[in-house]
Amino acid sequence: MSSPSARSGISPVLSRVFLDFFRSEKASGFILIGCTLLSIGLANSAWGATYLHFWHTSLGGLTVEQWINDGLMAIFFLLVGLEIERELYIGELSKFRQAFLPVMAAIGGMLLPAFIHYLFNSNTPYASGFGIPMATDIAFALGILSLAGKAVPAALKIFLAALAIIDDLGAILVIALFYTEQLSLQYLLIALGIFAVLFWAGKKGFSVLSVYLLAGIVMWYCMLRSGVHATISGVLLAFAIPFGSGGDRSISARLQHALHPLNAFFIMPLFALANTGIVLSADLSVTLLSLNSLGIMSGLVIGKPLGILLFCRVAISAGWAVLPTSVTWKHIAAAGLLAGIGFTMSIFITLLAFSDVQTVVSAKLAILVASTCAALLGLLAFKVMGSSTR
Repeated sequence: MSSPSARSGISPVLSRVFLDFFRSEKASGFILIGCTLLSIGLANSAWGATYLHFWHTSLGGLTVEQWINDGLMAIFFLLVGLEIERELYIGELSKFRQAFLPVMAAIGGMLLPAFIHYLFNSNTPYASGFGIPMATDIAFALGILSLAGKAVPAALKIFLAALAIIDDLGAILVIALFYTEQLSLQYLLIALGIFAVLFWAGKKGFSVLSVYLLAGIVMWYCMLRSGVHATISGVLLAFAIPFGSGGDRSISARLQHALHPLNAFFIMPLFALANTGIVLSADLSVTLLSLNSLGIMSGLVIGKPLGILLFCRVAISAGWAVLPTSVTWKHIAAAGLLAGIGFTMSIFITLLAFSDVQTVVSAKLAILVASTCAALLGLLAFKVMGSSTR
């Protein structure tokens, strides 16, 4: 008897790799929810001032928050880069016809939310926040998707994961192009020079992981000093590390497996704790009705699913792609709703887009509200589909 993965057109190797990835991201999503609730609770408790002050404690020239957002998040981006690389070589993005639908979905899911935010905030101090609603949080999205149970075809899980990974790549490009501070060409050239040497060494088959990691630390420091956000060094390092055949013994695969638990159970929880300590005030409704907040929430809750659905329609109508096995347009629409869960990357871009504390806080609150709405609407859509098929 053929296996479920064979019947759905998914190779056994891809099925195993994806399941490991899916379980890791699912666990990370639930931990993030817990850390977010804990952080908001502590920020609004009697220990709130002490809790918030801790993250701004100076440590080696940077605050604790900066070490997390500029340092540990580079490791998060290293893992994102390794996942993108794997998808490009042997995953869902390795074949044009398979890749084109999630690529189009991701493009639509980035462009329309950014446009909606621009409509609300053009010619205002908040216009730089256009990148905030472009992001999808893969950990949260897959975590919520797992709650839908049997209503979710296996191919849809892979579609949403591929969409979110491409979305991450888009976010990386947006950060590099639009959220760069004053540029130090000297440090940037040194960082790019290190990347070029590592990339060349990888192509020549050099596979000593410790050398790549040590050089990556130097590249991170130079990128930090260059004005380009330091986390970009993580992505560059990922593409410099040789992928090889993609087998479990390759240094790329070994590093990816080692980073998954570190990211899921340490880096992302710390990021959530450091960046979601929002003090809830009495003028909550006023904060959520600001142009910036409305642009963020509309972009994530409305722009994301609409952009994904429209661009998928174009791709399939033009004959450039086909719907995955057992996936219907209702599934695409529901997955589009879940893609509106911005959280990690949206908060990260918020920190780059704004320097005013009150603007950052109100944007974070809008992200949390919008992500919660997107999660509930997406889950409800899948539950309705599940009940209608019984």
